[in-house]
Amino acid sequence: MTVDHTEAPVLEALDDYHRQGRLSFTPPGHKQARGADPAVREVLGDAVFLGDVLASGGLDDRLTRGRVLERAEELMADAVHAEHTFFSTCGSSLSVKAAMLAVAGPHEKLLIGRDAHKSVVSGLILSGIEPVWVEPRWDAGRHLAHPPSAAEFDKAFADHPDAKGALVTSPTPYGSCADLGAVAEVCHRYGRPLIVDEAWGAHLPFHPDLPSWAMDAGADICVTSIHKMGSGLEQGSVFHLRGDLVPPELLRLRADLLGTTSPSVLIYAGLDGWRRQMALRGKELMGAALELAADVRAAVEEIEGLHVEDRDDFCGRGLADGFDPLPVVIDLDGLGITGFQAADWLRTHRKIDAHLTDHRRIGMQITHGDDEGTAGQLLDALRDLARSAPGLPAAPRVEVPPPSELRMAQAVLPRDAFFGPTEEVPVREAAGRVAAEMVTPYPPGIPAVLPGERLTEPVLRYLTTGRAAGMNLPDPSDLGLETIRVLAADRAGTE
Repeated sequence: MTVDHTEAPVLEALDDYHRQGRLSFTPPGHKQARGADPAVREVLGDAVFLGDVLASGGLDDRLTRGRVLERAEELMADAVHAEHTFFSTCGSSLSVKAAMLAVAGPHEKLLIGRDAHKSVVSGLILSGIEPVWVEPRWDAGRHLAHPPSAAEFDKAFADHPDAKGALVTSPTPYGSCADLGAVAEVCHRYGRPLIVDEAWGAHLPFHPDLPSWAMDAGADICVTSIHKMGSGLEQGSVFHLRGDLVPPELLRLRADLLGTTSPSVLIYAGLDGWRRQMALRGKELMGAALELAADVRAAVEEIEGLHVEDRDDFCGRGLADGFDPLPVVIDLDGLGITGFQAADWLRTHRKIDAHLTDHRRIGMQITHGDDEGTAGQLLDALRDLARSAPGLPAAPRVEVPPPSELRMAQAVLPRDAFFGPTEEVPVREAAGRVAAEMVTPYPPGIPAVLPGERLTEPVLRYLTTGRAAGMNLPDPSDLGLETIRVLAADRAGTE
């Protein structure tokens, strides 16, 4: 198929909708902003409402005979070397669930890196898939997890030959990457598909100095958040497919099971426009972002008390295989403050928002939307932070367990624990009980506790001291984490 990447089918159809002056007696009820609250119009602007039309029976006709979305997805697939692409307006949290359901079903096994996002765990709860956890590679000194190795997946397949496939997260929110080619080779040797949660890797296909990405590395399904490192709107996600291990009609069927019947054309337009932008100018834009990130990294390294985590910190024997330099992850250990303190100070005093925060780091992602002006503001704020750090209160101690104590045994399937009979017990009495909910430091959104895991004192202490230090835990039923939901049938410590 000959493609023309100057085209943007969704954007062009939306423009045509307005030029024709179509009058809609369908949802959305704001009727092209006319019915919207004036105060909302003042804040959002009418352009938001003007772009908010029905996907079928608006942007396209009722039978979608114009193939608007289909043509946009074909162009996206071509841009990133996939055979099929599906747009999602519900974020990669939905896309990854659809990918999982296309590979495994209830009571079937799926190999999953234990550094997976909470959306993967939600997929396990909804589907009844049995996870076979594959351990990440731990940097005990930095208290940081990197994606599992191909050898670990090979061992897991050998131990569980009935597993239906594998799922790996790469890049991580910290920018560390797996050797996806090697992991794909392992999966295909067993005749099984590889799913890559590449939510943080939308930019990877567009510059040779970035790590290899899933489709080029031989993965079967790749899930990408365009809103994270791309320039799509929030919730804009795509999932790509190649090879013959997962039928495209099956993946579409699973996605339809989860997706909305009222997709946002605004989000479609953002995905379509980003693809055109990257197909035409991606190398140029990503090259400039890489140069800017290199300058920012060098400048941060000169600030006393700050250290930028770099390739030499993340990659090596027993660590990550690759490294994305655009997530600028800054270690604050030299300042004696936590990432939680730093993020709060930067937001309050310099109106700057950090992305990633943990007990000793903050992450400041650089994208093609940044320039010398935004980089300069960031650097000035970080210099001010370093000068102000001695006057901040003593950093609360977060008791981070060593890797040997961080992992807990999966005693019950996540689905069975989540939907089983439960009770809430004081956290101080919860060690030995089976969790019936997730507890997730966010960001980065990797659960420390999964439903079905048998709770241990070190992990509970990590979460309680973390919360006292400012860690965000948005998902337990008791947001104060004074109690935790556990299986009621587990009073004697047995199932």
